[in-house]
Amino acid sequence: MARIKRGVHGLKHRRKVMKLVKGFRAARRRNYRVANEALLHSLAYAYRDRRVRKRDFRSLWISRINAAARKEGLSYSVFMNGLKKSGITLNRKTLAELAVSDAAAFGSLLKTAKNAALRQTEG
Repeated sequence: MARIKRGVHGLKHRRKVMKLVKGFRAARRRNYRVANEALLHSLAYAYRDRRVRKRDFRSLWISRINAAARKEGLSYSVFMNGLKKSGITLNRKTLAELAVSDAAAFGSLLKTAKNAALRQTEG
């Protein structure tokens, strides 16, 4: 039976890890064992934070909508409920963009939501 020389795949894996940790500092860049540990953590954080980013942006959009709605004397929850009752289905990202950049359009949405909220309390 022929002799098998090992190590090709191991070297390939280590080379790949070292390439991925290129921007890290100190031993996390130079030492394979430390670098591999750092890489595993960084990939886990990246996976987790891709989901956290979505939460953060939604929170930011809600804050912007709330601030713009309160200028007109309407709370966020009443505004969103009024939009829902009037059949307007805009997502929070779009509403926040309107609140920041197009005050006139957001104002018309506020009036619509306010009317829907008033009709609900009367009826």
